[in-house]
Amino acid sequence: MRITGGKWRSRRIDGPGSRSPVRPTPDSLRERAFAVLGSAVEDAAVLDLFAGTGSVGLEAISRGAARVIFVEQHRGTARLIVRNCESFGLERETSRVMVKPSAKAVVELSRAGEQFDLAWADPPFENWLLGLAALMTAAAEGIIRPNGICCLECPDRAELPEDIGLLRVDRFLDGGASRLVIMGVDADEP
Repeated sequence: MRITGGKWRSRRIDGPGSRSPVRPTPDSLRERAFAVLGSAVEDAAVLDLFAGTGSVGLEAISRGAARVIFVEQHRGTARLIVRNCESFGLERETSRVMVKPSAKAVVELSRAGEQFDLAWADPPFENWLLGLAALMTAAAEGIIRPNGICCLECPDRAELPEDIGLLRVDRFLDGGASRLVIMGVDADEP
């Protein structure tokens, strides 16, 4: 795995071991997604849910994001994110790793008054709806700013429910066995 653009372009990222269930976002899909996101990443606060290796958050920082919070429930995998952040020399004010399920992290971040411009969820494909639920809750709780962006990585044949709360589908990017759904966050109606 490698960073696909920005100041750390082509720099390698440590990946999971061969027996790990972690399925990192493919470089090619990440590169296409960040090309679509473009300037929306610059100076953004990013929430990387089901963070795995941290490749998405590291890509965002490389491309100009101001800070990222990585959420990963598995301790061993979270240690991999910490190692990757340390190898890139990230400061604490730039990155933070939360070791807990995404749903609990969203509630905690809401209570703390955190807000993000971009949220990305890459859950295990057998439970991809957990990623959608976490993004829907984040939008409803105001963690994602109005007019923010949510990205959901899911299996290529996944069908979204008709009602996705404050989220609206703007674009699909397909890449092999993965599909990335890029969604806008509408302002809550009064």
